[in-house]
Amino acid sequence: MFKVLVIAYYYPPMGLSGVQRTLKFTKYMSKYNWEPTVLTTGKTAYFAHDLSLLKEVEQNGISVVRTDSFDINSLLSKFGTVRMPNEKIRKFLSNLSKTFFIPDNKVPWTLKAYKKAKSLLNEEKYDMIFVSIPPFSSFRLANRLKKEFDIPLIVDYRDLWYGNHFAYYPTPYHKMRHKKLEDSALRNADHIIAVNRNIKEKLLTTYPFLKFEEVSIISHGYDPLDFEGLEHEQDERLLKKIRITYSGIFYENVTPKYFLKAFKLLTNSHPEIAERFELHFIGHFRRENEKIIKKYNLHRFAHIHGYMNHEDVLRKIISTDVLWVMLGTGNNMSTVSAGKLYEYFGTKKLILATVPDGASRSSAEEYNSSIITSPDNIEEIRNAFIKIYEMFEKNDVPEPNDDFVKNHDRDYLTKQLTQQFQFHLREE
Repeated sequence: MFKVLVIAYYYPPMGLSGVQRTLKFTKYMSKYNWEPTVLTTGKTAYFAHDLSLLKEVEQNGISVVRTDSFDINSLLSKFGTVRMPNEKIRKFLSNLSKTFFIPDNKVPWTLKAYKKAKSLLNEEKYDMIFVSIPPFSSFRLANRLKKEFDIPLIVDYRDLWYGNHFAYYPTPYHKMRHKKLEDSALRNADHIIAVNRNIKEKLLTTYPFLKFEEVSIISHGYDPLDFEGLEHEQDERLLKKIRITYSGIFYENVTPKYFLKAFKLLTNSHPEIAERFELHFIGHFRRENEKIIKKYNLHRFAHIHGYMNHEDVLRKIISTDVLWVMLGTGNNMSTVSAGKLYEYFGTKKLILATVPDGASRSSAEEYNSSIITSPDNIEEIRNAFIKIYEMFEKNDVPEPNDDFVKNHDRDYLTKQLTQQFQFHLREE
């Protein structure tokens, strides 16, 4: 077995979609002769914790080394799972953090993690360092270790760094500093993994020193084992309804307001069709979104389930008829691959994708069993509801592209990753 040090700030028991890519990679690495040791956080305050994901780590015998620090999540750890604040407050705090911390507020954690990693690398031989970003400060930590111990380094871009779709640069200095830091980090990496083609193209155009073959694409995916043994929920009342489910959080420009406005429009123009629908929301659903439901008098259509662990989420989504994914418009949103979309693929359900042009839209198109609209075109989304109704009335829901679905199996994706590990091994 070869050994890989995996640096991942976001890892179970933290929840939400950001942890699952790295979790699933580490779950399947041993199948391809790579033994992972995950360096991650200790106790943290966070918007979601998921003990079912932590159980998966333990059941698969993944070695995890945790370190606390003085980053904000660790300092507030006594509060455990914290409620997501009002979006205006969250955005203000986020921008304040981005003003004072470059590249991000996880820098204090990387300083403590460096000492722990150095101890691990001195104690035994590791063949590879693999780092998942964001947070981008983790990339700098991995660079430091690579230089000191001369171990190959592969970085996994879940999102862009410089020009990130939610980036905030209060001064020209901030913008220049981020780009300079990323430039330096990329020059030191042995290989780069991008979650989609758009991120790869952005990296190649922003940093011309990168060669095409130095950046590989490994998409998000789904784990077929997650769906094994799950039973569909039985609800006689809902059997007569078309259930549309959204799984995830709403923040920044990811919002339910256009979807809800479109459904309100449907209740006015086609009330008989609106009566056939149930709207289900899984995950944090803040008061400002509840106010939209109240404003449009949609209480009897909307079912808010709150945050659930991953296993319970899967039970809900396999028991639904249509799965909804949303991305807003904005700077570089074309580079965003919505993680939940790829898990939706594993259900082989019909997907309603209200997304801008870009990586997520392209994937939804390839999946085939999708209805795709612009994220903020209310008339278009209203018409999508009508189209969904007609599909179910005629029993004419399009079949998903099986080959496309199989190519997003987490096991298969991990095989692709470990092939890159193997290719970049140092010769003894």
